[in-house]
Amino acid sequence: MKPMDPALQEKYLSFLKEMGVEEDQATAADMLQTVVRLAKDQPGRAEMKLMARSFKELRYAFKVFKPYRSRRKVSIFGSARTPPTNPNYQCAAQFAKLLAEAGFMVITGAGGGIMAAGHEGAGLAHSFGVAIRLPFEQKTNDFIANDEKLIHFRYFFSRKLVFVKETHAIALFPGGFGTHDEGFEVLTLVQTGRCDPLPIVLMEAPGGTYWKAWDNFVRQELLGQELISPEDTSLYFITQNPVEAVRHIARFYRNYQSLRYMQEHLVLRLKQAPTAPELATLQTDFKDIVVDGKMELVAAQEIEPGTEILPDASRLRFAFDRRLLARLRMLIDRLNDLPSLPPEGTATPASQTGTPTESDRGLGQIADEEAIKLTGTGTVA
Repeated sequence: MKPMDPALQEKYLSFLKEMGVEEDQATAADMLQTVVRLAKDQPGRAEMKLMARSFKELRYAFKVFKPYRSRRKVSIFGSARTPPTNPNYQCAAQFAKLLAEAGFMVITGAGGGIMAAGHEGAGLAHSFGVAIRLPFEQKTNDFIANDEKLIHFRYFFSRKLVFVKETHAIALFPGGFGTHDEGFEVLTLVQTGRCDPLPIVLMEAPGGTYWKAWDNFVRQELLGQELISPEDTSLYFITQNPVEAVRHIARFYRNYQSLRYMQEHLVLRLKQAPTAPELATLQTDFKDIVVDGKMELVAAQEIEPGTEILPDASRLRFAFDRRLLARLRMLIDRLNDLPSLPPEGTATPASQTGTPTESDRGLGQIADEEAIKLTGTGTVA
């Protein structure tokens, strides 16, 4: 990206200071510069309105979610056409109720069907609505209507970004094209490392065949034709038991907290470090994902000074082969099942992020990483 003219940057910084902006001034100045460049490019009125509306939507969404960063959230997807009498509706409501009881919050598209079931089960205090304006079918359900945690979006792309950025797990119930769109998009983002690893649960009422048929297609057609790797099937979990689904999500955060990339290294934030024998076993079993050197334990303050995310805990750091994201998920599962961990339910609740203000999601770090790559390989005007 072209460096900003120092004199122009000073004007932006002075304006921001006058407007009362005290934090992230350099980034805000860069955003102002982008707006000015966009206007000078004269892309067209429609394009300008698209940028303005999507920017406003994202700003408001970030504002709504920010006070709740200390609690993990689960996004629930499924058909808007599922009636309350359908077993899948009742299964979704029970699942959401169990999530809320475990301390999680839920995010749905705020419509009817499975989305309404999620809000009904979790209750208003534990619910977010991320609605899309459609000319048909989509009507805000009565459980979330008029709540301060309801956000309306005009564009699918900004809505999807918020879903992925704010969620710590995905639950998919039987649905149509939209459900598959959300499901495959999240699978793709996790598989390619464009969002942090997270539990992806495929669930339906007992006796259903929806996800079994889907899984057969994935294994026979995608895996059978070597379009995905065998390890990729570990990225999702199929169940017909709401209790088992909640347990699967909570277990993912039993020891693993979050991750970040720091130059050539991947850093895993852990509540409890593996013992020396456990680390040696992990070194052997997962040597294929380490491209150079070995896994090592590092103090949090040594590599993340001043962080509020598990500031006194250790980090597991290693040079990660970024093509092997499914294997990374398998490593996280092993870290959550270390024999040395305290009994489940005795440590920090899995529903708590451990940080009241700092986001534990990795999208900002991905943005920083992309900026570094662009600076090194080319120029963006």
